Amino acid sequence: MEKYKVTHDPADADSLFLRRQVAACTRLLVDLGIMNYSGHVSARTAAGDRFIIQSIDEPRSSLNPEGLLECDLNGTSVAPESLGRPPAEVYLHSEIYRARPDVHSIAHFHYDLCTAYTFVSERPLLLVKNHAIRWADGVPVHDDPSHVATPELGQRLAQTLGRHHAAQIRSHGQVITAEGVESVLHDAVHFVENAQALHSAYAIGQVIPLSLDDIKSFQSQFQRGRHVKKLWRYYVDKGETSGIIPREWRV
Repeated sequence: MEKYKVTHDPADADSLFLRRQVAACTRLLVDLGIMNYSGHVSARTAAGDRFIIQSIDEPRSSLNPEGLLECDLNGTSVAPESLGRPPAEVYLHSEIYRARPDVHSIAHFHYDLCTAYTFVSERPLLLVKNHAIRWADGVPVHDDPSHVATPELGQRLAQTLGRHHAAQIRSHGQVITAEGVESVLHDAVHFVENAQALHSAYAIGQVIPLSLDDIKSFQSQFQRGRHVKKLWRYYVDKGETSGIIPREWRV
């Protein structure tokens, strides 16, 4: 039986649904090869001053809702100690949530092809796929490759991120921010797709990135909410069909 059982309290139902979404998103990112033995997905709770994130010892590939902890914006778990402790990089999440009230979900992963753009010269991470307009205002690179294992390091990363929707950590990995769990899966997939397409383009010849006019044209007719739902349904259906996600989660 799940430790977070839904009762008559709607708040309990909302909490369980959010936990299931985070667990499902994590499993899907692992299945897609975007996340592996490290990395984490988090989500801000309805109260706004807390978030849920997996414990340090939970395997990503089989993460369950009960393997998630609730933490405050100091990165301190408010869950029973028996459920474990937060990951070392909990401050990556807590300090971004503190600095960015608009962010409701964060994904941190280490996709090598994306990370490679942080340590090569004359091969910048350009926008070449249409859905990469999400990062039209840029993808800053955080110079410190360290694990974000202290509040101070988290604050410095949040400063690098600024108002952007993604950041690269040099020789380390990626940070994706979004308005919800479904959206953070959507953005993680498209961030990696753009890096993959750009890698292929660099191998072929001169790269022609999206122009400002291209970006404005696509933005004028793109319905983000609809596409986020479409991508979420697609990957959840694949996950349920293959058994990666239990159907009873109903995410």
